[in-house]
Amino acid sequence: MSSVDLLKIRNIGIMAHIDAGKTTTTERILFYTGKVHKMGEVHEGNTVMDWMPQEQERGITITSAATTCFWKDYRINIIDTPGHVDFTIEVERSLRVLDGAIGVFCAVGGVEPQSETVWRQANKYHVPRIAFVNKMDRVGANFSDVVTEMRERLGANAIPIQIPIGAEDTFSGYVDLVRMKALVWESNDKPPHEIEIPDNLKEEAAQSREILLEAVSEYDDTLMDAFLSGGAISEASINAAIRKGCISLKMVPVLCGASFKNKGVQALLDAILDYLPSPLDIKPVEGHDPEKLEFVLKRKPALDEPFSALAFKIMNDPFVGTLTFFRVYSGSVETGQMVLNSAKGKRERIGRLLQMHANKREDINKVSIGEIAAAVGMRFSTTGDTICSEKEPILLEKIEFPEPVISIAIEPKTKADQEKLGSALQRLAMEDPSFRVTVNEDTGQTLISGMGELHLEIIVDRMKREFKVEGNIGKPQVAYKETIGASAKGEGKFIRDAGGKGQYGHVVLLFEPIARGKGFQFVNSIMPDKIPREFIPAIEKGVQEAMLGGVLAGFPAVDMKATLLDGSSHETDSTEIAYKIAASIAFKEACQKGGPTLLEPVMSCEVSCPEAYMGGVIGDLNSRRGKILNMAMRHGLQIIKAEVPLAQMFGYSTALRSASQGRANYTMEFSHYEPVPQAAAEDILVKAGVLIR
Repeated sequence: MSSVDLLKIRNIGIMAHIDAGKTTTTERILFYTGKVHKMGEVHEGNTVMDWMPQEQERGITITSAATTCFWKDYRINIIDTPGHVDFTIEVERSLRVLDGAIGVFCAVGGVEPQSETVWRQANKYHVPRIAFVNKMDRVGANFSDVVTEMRERLGANAIPIQIPIGAEDTFSGYVDLVRMKALVWESNDKPPHEIEIPDNLKEEAAQSREILLEAVSEYDDTLMDAFLSGGAISEASINAAIRKGCISLKMVPVLCGASFKNKGVQALLDAILDYLPSPLDIKPVEGHDPEKLEFVLKRKPALDEPFSALAFKIMNDPFVGTLTFFRVYSGSVETGQMVLNSAKGKRERIGRLLQMHANKREDINKVSIGEIAAAVGMRFSTTGDTICSEKEPILLEKIEFPEPVISIAIEPKTKADQEKLGSALQRLAMEDPSFRVTVNEDTGQTLISGMGELHLEIIVDRMKREFKVEGNIGKPQVAYKETIGASAKGEGKFIRDAGGKGQYGHVVLLFEPIARGKGFQFVNSIMPDKIPREFIPAIEKGVQEAMLGGVLAGFPAVDMKATLLDGSSHETDSTEIAYKIAASIAFKEACQKGGPTLLEPVMSCEVSCPEAYMGGVIGDLNSRRGKILNMAMRHGLQIIKAEVPLAQMFGYSTALRSASQGRANYTMEFSHYEPVPQAAAEDILVKAGVLIR
């Protein structure tokens, strides 16, 4: 693949809040690039990218779908991501491997809660993006309000490069601020035609162009001189400066349109080519030597560099088996080639290479830099693993996955389903790292955990349809955790004399609470002559295993630091297992002294409702132990932001509809863990069977 080809590749994602029009926009892009010959509609359940039956029935995107199309000799690899908070992992792993993104915003709803979440995710991975203000034809559409919200709520330097002509039912086109020409549509089926800027918009267009030129002149000294001296400025120099500002994450170009009415999509495609980066515009990818993690390695986006790629998605295909989606960062790979999974230290064979178009596939022989493809036949690779050359291995940064916040018990309906259930759950967990399967040791129940009620509902539905497994579902359970309230010491001794070689382990540990979300830290501050060095890892492992079972009600313990202070050893009887048991004894003793505390997941909740129902909605949130953070008016609706414990939010959608005659809606996402109030904690312990009233 030549460097010219690489310059003509764009790896982009389409991200937004639910219902902003991502899938509709993608469908139009596929139509105008000639990839499909008939546009599907979300409400009719016949879109290309929403191919799962669950997506078509609900009218929402559940899994990220990849496709490739061509526009003006440029190759555009697109990933359409979900907007629902329960499927945020799909956005996370897609943004990890993309070079650029389109943020789609509803012209009526503006910057909605999930818009903020996906924007933060894009910031985390330093993904350049352009913004598309969609649904300009809807009642209540306001382009300038959305741009202001992007600046205030997202902290984005949002600079319009278009301004709309009209709004709501009068939306007919836009003014291109780079070319200073107006483009209007006479009908939804025909391309726009160019006209002079209407008189009533000339002043606004001149002011908006001034703001655009002032913003982009920062990225080009020649353009700055021309701007300050009032000289002529070419379209090419403005586009080059916008591109520079966009790729350096210093500005976000904003466009407008109405995808459902086929307006503005061609201009969006041009903006993808003009402003979003090619694989050559991205910095060389950094990783580590798998053997010596302290050594930082770099791979340039070049064909002569050793092969390196990141697996970002696993999918079960009923016809070809397990598909491993990966993005190539350097070099190339061919069908039948042996590669190394450096995360697991395993060799893998690339059985087949496939170019994916949603759920359809096409065989290819080779994949090179900047391309996204799927491989068949990889047995060990999971999401976040690095695939690389065997001779020159590299370990790329892994993908971080959110912790599940809700669990339900599941059991097979019949004896015949028993074996199939385990296999189905295992395959689904491999596909989705935010979905976990555990077995409760006390009850023997199989628990499935996920990001929300809808997430688990989809998982159960997929089990029935794809794996033909029926299951009985228990009530949703909250994923509580435990911690300690104060520092405490614990001493653990495990001594057994078995007449021959015995068991000896003795440790003294100090446990201290640490900041929320920090997990577990272990510090060894013991004198080397007290306990042989080879037993220290066993002590740490013993504490970690004991933490999984907690001390209060069997919930995992988190956010604590363990310091090994003292201990002793025996010349012949000291063993790893003895120190593990001694460490768990010390953990339990210290936690009882340190005031064990239950932690519960708290959700960040945003409710939008008419003012007439605000009192009832706030009263209901307060009764659910909610904390009201702020209230604001947006587009004639009251927006209430609150933090509410997840345990209190089951069935909230029904209660909210009743309280507002169906006119209010809400979104929520996981925020943080915090201690459970005493009265509520007692109720939980009674239900868990560890406290009797």
